[in-house]
Amino acid sequence: MDISIRQANPAEYTVLGEITAQAYLHDGLLEFGESDEYLGELRDVGKRAAAAEVLVAVAHDRVLGGVTFVPSGGSMADIADSGEAEIRMLAVDRAARGRGAGEALVRACLDRARAVEGCVRVVLSTQRTMHSAHRIYERLGFTRSPERDWNPIPQLADITLLTYELTL
Repeated sequence: MDISIRQANPAEYTVLGEITAQAYLHDGLLEFGESDEYLGELRDVGKRAAAAEVLVAVAHDRVLGGVTFVPSGGSMADIADSGEAEIRMLAVDRAARGRGAGEALVRACLDRARAVEGCVRVVLSTQRTMHSAHRIYERLGFTRSPERDWNPIPQLADITLLTYELTL
């Protein structure tokens, strides 16, 4: 499959938001399912695009998935420190998985990070159950950084996010 990666355009925000929301829902990544507050954040691609770079994987004019790339110092960063870029909200439509779209999106983020002056590392958070994503990260050279693991919902002890990093 010929997949291209490019910046999302506003006409694609709704479809990408739904792909992202459905990926998180169907993969069981939202603690509160359909009522999870984070679902609104996942669907709000316009908000992300105003604060970071939103990339899409496209094949035959169809959006397969997307990712949010937060350059060094971006307001969308959850864990990135100075000199680090962050990858967030990577999602691929269930029907398009296994074709390389996720890996292509991560590679595009790495290319962008290398182009950011002063950026020395790329970081990301992931859930324990996202084994396919973990394999992509590890294949591309990311390593676990357990000292940076964190919990976005402190009142729920079992929501610790795993962190990975790649030094450029």
